[in-house]
Amino acid sequence: MKGQTKGWGTTEGESVNFLALCLLTLWLYLPGFLANTFAMMWGKWLPKTGYGPWPIDGGRTLKDGNRILGDGKTWNGLVGGSLTSGLLCMLIAAVVDVGSMATVFDDGSTVFAHPLTGSEGAWFDTGSASISAFVLGTFLGFACLVGDSTGSFFKRRRGLKREGDVSSKAPLLDTLPFAIMVFLWGQLFLGPSVLADSQLILPMVALVAITPVLHRSFNLIGYTIGWKDVPY
Repeated sequence: MKGQTKGWGTTEGESVNFLALCLLTLWLYLPGFLANTFAMMWGKWLPKTGYGPWPIDGGRTLKDGNRILGDGKTWNGLVGGSLTSGLLCMLIAAVVDVGSMATVFDDGSTVFAHPLTGSEGAWFDTGSASISAFVLGTFLGFACLVGDSTGSFFKRRRGLKREGDVSSKAPLLDTLPFAIMVFLWGQLFLGPSVLADSQLILPMVALVAITPVLHRSFNLIGYTIGWKDVPY
């Protein structure tokens, strides 16, 4: 991020620490990375109120005899998870100093940048910081869950089935599709926002590589506090 890129306040020739870039990328995409957890909560808790679950595939199977996605992918999880990611992005936008929009990696700056940095004129810029952040977060959450459903589709094609509340175990298909999808959609659809900056591509690759570890850690926490039925 060299030069006066998008008004972030960086100076020509400034060296940016790669670890800081990775942390910045993870921070900016946090609503997307946590969408799986939010979807799981909606998929698990909403039915306890008597509503749902509503499987996305409607119980249908393909010619291989396996479900399209399985009972684990529900409309309540997809919609609820996406909207909750939007609320998280709103919260982040509310608590992060808007001044960080102009000082990313400048002297005294922080990796906790405002999520709307550089988004003036973007399709999700509504003129209201709160609404724009909600739309952005919902988009990131939806991208994540589309990627997660894509992983489930290929798991079903491999014959890996869900048994009741216990999902089949496939570490790479459970983690890489959602991470790749949320970063890919960010790069493709979020320009001119900081989230689409090309200098975040290498940090994105690094984060995709360690996503299985991050995902496993989040799942262990969820299992420990009773949010998940299995620690994976």
